[in-house]
Amino acid sequence: MSWPLLFVAGLFEIAWAIGLHYSDGLSKPVPTVGTAVALVVSMVLLAQAVQNLPIGTAYAVWTGIGAVGTATLGIMLFDEPATLVRLAFIFCIVVGVVGLNVVSSGH
Repeated sequence: MSWPLLFVAGLFEIAWAIGLHYSDGLSKPVPTVGTAVALVVSMVLLAQAVQNLPIGTAYAVWTGIGAVGTATLGIMLFDEPATLVRLAFIFCIVVGVVGLNVVSSGH
């Protein structure tokens, strides 16, 4: 159950990171509240996941999910550059996250 919790925690990390953009420096109340809620949910789920997963692995996977998701949505929603080199490095993060999951699946 820890891996699914960690995955959902990563999705909420993406939500709060994207929420930072929409909150305009935490100056808009509704996006700011949504960002704060997503941040708390993400942290609570991460805390639950690390009860059964190595902290280093869990944190790396959590940040990797957040980084890949946020970078991808940045490209899709905010016209951030989608250069081949940038996409290649995002792919490297995906490979790292999958690799950590595979080598840590015994936990």
